[in-house]
Amino acid sequence: MSQIILIGANHKTAPVELREKLSFSNEETIAALDLLKQDKDIKESLIFSTCNRTEILYIPASGKQVDKIIEFISLQRDIDISEFKSSLYIYKNDDAIRHIFQVASSLDSMMVGEPQILGQIKESYRTAVSNKSSGVLLNRLMHKTFSIAKKVRKETGIGDNAVSISYAAIKLANKIFSNLSQKSVMLLGAGEMAELAVEHLISNRVKNILVANRTFKNAVNLAQKFNGQAVKFEERQDALKDVDIIISSTGATDYVLTKKEVKQAMKKRHHNTLFFIDIAVPRDIDPKINKISNAYVYDIDDLKNIIESNMNQREKETVKAQRFIEEAVLKFRKWLESLAIVPTIKALNDKISSIVEIEYGKTISSLDHLSQQDIDAIKRMTQAIASRTIHDPILFLRNTGDHRDDNLYLNISRQLFNLDIPEKED
Repeated sequence: MSQIILIGANHKTAPVELREKLSFSNEETIAALDLLKQDKDIKESLIFSTCNRTEILYIPASGKQVDKIIEFISLQRDIDISEFKSSLYIYKNDDAIRHIFQVASSLDSMMVGEPQILGQIKESYRTAVSNKSSGVLLNRLMHKTFSIAKKVRKETGIGDNAVSISYAAIKLANKIFSNLSQKSVMLLGAGEMAELAVEHLISNRVKNILVANRTFKNAVNLAQKFNGQAVKFEERQDALKDVDIIISSTGATDYVLTKKEVKQAMKKRHHNTLFFIDIAVPRDIDPKINKISNAYVYDIDDLKNIIESNMNQREKETVKAQRFIEEAVLKFRKWLESLAIVPTIKALNDKISSIVEIEYGKTISSLDHLSQQDIDAIKRMTQAIASRTIHDPILFLRNTGDHRDDNLYLNISRQLFNLDIPEKED
């Protein structure tokens, strides 16, 4: 039976500094999938990379190829294996299936129940499909993943009062300032995370919202949607004198605000408190800004305390969701096992049919006195005997039980009937 393997690192196993180094941009993902597709030892592959995790899900052609994938990550991200190997988790077969179900259902998220993760996984899958790096197994697995995630969302309360990283950021701002209604906010970036942050800010009746984005049109669109004001991205440093909170979620690879820039801005704002929430990976805000008096920087890892406080509320719903996932894992495993059973049944049918044909031919050739009617009757009889002989073994192989090792019975059947199963079908 084909192996399914997942190798990754996430917010539970790696600090934000390491996750930054391991993350793949969309262009880097496409290039990496191209390389994996050319590797004869890898049948199918998918790369999933967000601010909180980087995971490679793949089907090896032979062996497990774990070391090869770890080396691949090292080369692609230009990072020594010793720097990240201890932060990796490696899941195989049922564990890998279970993990991807949990991730899509938002049970493995920093904020359990947050809705963005499913969309991110779907986007990663679309990239793999368009790149032709996914095949029969991963296609089936991903469609099942989307199905179980939808069921968990619909039939549990896991998403009730859904909270995201953006929501946690606003909660943190509330704790710092106690009252946001008199505060102005600047958003750096106009993507989904920024839009979610705006929605939470509006519910807290902030005084004013500024939006800065490299593409000014996107900043204008977001600002208009929420009655805010758009500014050019180049104006972000000057705008610091007029705002109290900066929420940054750009896709930049370098800091978009440095300690030197903020230090200059603090003089213009008479050193009034300036609060930065950096929810980007790689980070947008220079952490050295924390050394400036009355300037506070919180990155995505600092949001964990807020996130963990919500875990207890969701515990019951999580148990229910895990039950759905376990049922789905069992069903998917049965489907995988059925793939292994098919070639064995075909080989058994072919072998018995071949024996019948050979023995039938030998017998008929020595019975010249038989009429065509008698010959046809003998042929039907031999075929019926063959069919009935293998009926029960085939029924036994197809009707697998929940508590038996099907691979054991497949191997015994192959040995018992001396079946030749091509390795590529096993």
